[in-house]
Amino acid sequence: MSIPVLLDTDIGTDIDDAWALALLLASPELDLKLVTTVSGETDYRGGLCARLLAIAGRTDVPIGLGIGGPLRLPPAMQGRPQGDWADARALETHPTVHADGVQALIDAIDAAPEPPVVLAIGPLTNIAEALRRAPRIAGRARFVGMHGAVRVGYLPGSPPRPEYNVLADAGAARTVFAAHWDKTITPVDTCGSVVLRGEAYARFAAHAQARPDSLAAAVLETYRLWLPAVGRNPERWRDRSTVLFDTVAVYLAFSEAGLEMETLNLAVRDDGLTAIDLAGDPVRIAAAWTDYAAFEALLVDRLCGGG
Repeated sequence: MSIPVLLDTDIGTDIDDAWALALLLASPELDLKLVTTVSGETDYRGGLCARLLAIAGRTDVPIGLGIGGPLRLPPAMQGRPQGDWADARALETHPTVHADGVQALIDAIDAAPEPPVVLAIGPLTNIAEALRRAPRIAGRARFVGMHGAVRVGYLPGSPPRPEYNVLADAGAARTVFAAHWDKTITPVDTCGSVVLRGEAYARFAAHAQARPDSLAAAVLETYRLWLPAVGRNPERWRDRSTVLFDTVAVYLAFSEAGLEMETLNLAVRDDGLTAIDLAGDPVRIAAAWTDYAAFEALLVDRLCGGG
């Protein structure tokens, strides 16, 4: 029996959301029921989702346009760094697009015959607003997200620092963590090390280039366009991915194998830091890898369609 999933994403800024959506669509354990977009230009993000869903043959999945607004990002990451790949026509012709993505999320939770996973891989603005409008949803769903840096920062051995998905709307993160639902996150501590290199990346890239109509090819194409748009080395796509933070949140929606899990009381500070604090709210976190190699193998296998 597949797990129903409601994905909330800021796809279109960092490239990892596209990889995460591809992994979700390729995972038989998960049944995607809705995608909502958050932060910045949510219609632009919706166009990316619509095109990826069409390539995957999943135009049955509704798209909800969530809450937009200013981005707290460097200039290179502002705007539409994947704009050359986003397709406004794909969004316009997508069978079901909800102008109020927050309400679509609430309605999907209310209508679900079993508790769905609210899978958040962006700032938590939409989820917090849904909880404000309908506090009951916390008792009808479980939350999985890519948020925070608890013991480790973005560089190996560095101290924790504010993580973007929390920093972008610290108040929303505080609301989501305080809600009375099952909460699981992958902080930077674990997802910050996910980079495909060597044979693993070579297999993905070869599959994508051999199968131009595949979801893997779409991910590779948008990755190639994204690199120069954000000022990165445009040749980087040839030998490695960027950090694929959000893929670990997708994995946590159906498995914790290979991860050391821990429940900690976390407090979201005004500066966006996610701190261990006895006065904070209990959150289950993926604290460390016990078998990263197995996760990487699964990720590449799924992206390559199991072949």
